[in-house]
Amino acid sequence: MTELTTYEPSALSRSLAAKDNRLDRIVNIDFGGRGVEHLYEAALTRQEGWSLVGRAAELLAAVPEKSTVLMTTGSVSRAWISPTIGENDGPAGAAVIARALALGKRATPIVLAEETLIPSLGPIFETAGLTVLPPEKAIEANTGGTLLAVALVPFTTSDDEAPSAAQQVLEQYKPSLLFSTERVGRNKNGFYYNMRGINFGQDRARVDHVFDLAFERGIPTVAVGDGGNEIGMGNVAEAVAAHIPHGADGSTACGGGLGATTQVQALVTAACSNWGCYAITAALAARLADPKILHTPELEAALLRRGVDVGLINSVVGIVDPKVDNIDVSTHLAVVELLSAIIRPGLSLN
Repeated sequence: MTELTTYEPSALSRSLAAKDNRLDRIVNIDFGGRGVEHLYEAALTRQEGWSLVGRAAELLAAVPEKSTVLMTTGSVSRAWISPTIGENDGPAGAAVIARALALGKRATPIVLAEETLIPSLGPIFETAGLTVLPPEKAIEANTGGTLLAVALVPFTTSDDEAPSAAQQVLEQYKPSLLFSTERVGRNKNGFYYNMRGINFGQDRARVDHVFDLAFERGIPTVAVGDGGNEIGMGNVAEAVAAHIPHGADGSTACGGGLGATTQVQALVTAACSNWGCYAITAALAARLADPKILHTPELEAALLRRGVDVGLINSVVGIVDPKVDNIDVSTHLAVVELLSAIIRPGLSLN
């Protein structure tokens, strides 16, 4: 696999470093006690102290106007019961990123996910202001400036089909960037594990193959994760093995630990993956000098309510409620407000 390259921030990122670092620190407070602060320190060290959020936002800011961005989110977290059951961490964050890209760059987000989850993902993106359309119509809408649109495209759940499907997707959509949040990747033995060390690859879209191929080809890749088993955590594999429960080799049923092997150009760790997305959006708003793309507590509340409406579960306790990762709604709203408060003073709100 292609090696990670040394990061050299742009002049703009250097000027925003203090604010970016504050965003980093807020979203990496380990509310759940799952060890994310260790992953954050490892990722920060690998990046020679430069903000994780800042690097991710820099890549998003460099997306060409009216280009295509491939995204993924969603977790079939109880597939042995039903492949239609998804969790509420990930979709809201992805929707806020998609909204920011469509508003700020007129880019078209094309979201790869399980066919079984698309019915519940669509309403989340709609709540963020995006119309769900077929890919060609979404591209027409965004590039023409007629409305904000997103496309939701099913991806194979077959290990055998995934490599060729990944190549086809990259050739068909020619993305300028790939973005993942809260999307599990396979470990070094080829299995997909949850945070309890249970193999839950059943009926899971093998989207990590797309990111592996994109990384090899040098297409910009950004990923957000909170547990060590997500796409992008290959960047901090040693920290996952050392500090995350079930992260070590031999700690899972088929060996290899829960750590995902897929690497990305920019990894953002966060106590809750949604928060990582919100922090990236705030940093992107600063770079584009565009207050319209800032996330708000009002929109966050609407997204959390819509998640309940479509049956997304709080996966920590396995019930349908708005407590993403079992964190109180008031905390989610407060985090969104804090992130915006860091960036808002430097933006014109006229």
